[in-house]
Amino acid sequence: MAVRTHWTVEHACSHSVDHDLSNRPADKRAGFARWLASKDCTDCWKAARGADSESKEEWLATKRAEEQEAAVAWAKQFGMPQLEGPEKALEWGERSRRQLMTAAHTALVIEGAWDEADWAELEEKARSITRAGWWIDQRDAEGTDLLELLDAASETDRGTENPFR
Repeated sequence: MAVRTHWTVEHACSHSVDHDLSNRPADKRAGFARWLASKDCTDCWKAARGADSESKEEWLATKRAEEQEAAVAWAKQFGMPQLEGPEKALEWGERSRRQLMTAAHTALVIEGAWDEADWAELEEKARSITRAGWWIDQRDAEGTDLLELLDAASETDRGTENPFR
């Protein structure tokens, strides 16, 4: 009599599934069947994984919406101009700008030696950068580097609000 190849396994999710284990060595089938019993069946595993992906996507979309709302409110509060660029880059640029400006304020004013006059000068330079892509490109920069980055920005980064600049 040969070692059986088909096993009916009651999974942890309580579903009973017939498994063809003929592709496994005969001496590994019983152990594999026990291991399968400790796991959810394929359908339940896929459903749980799909729900998990959906909840992560939902969480990420909610977080992005909150960050975007905060970036728009921040830009309005501090008189920052609208950014320019491809539609898909505008929101990301706004979030990146707020993040970098906030990091710079913390590093230079709150934790550093800058006064409000120094900060006001930096803010004015930041207002001149209207290209969303520039802010996105700087998203990983240190706040302490912002002044140097603003000084290095090209005329293209300064946007089209003043074509004579």
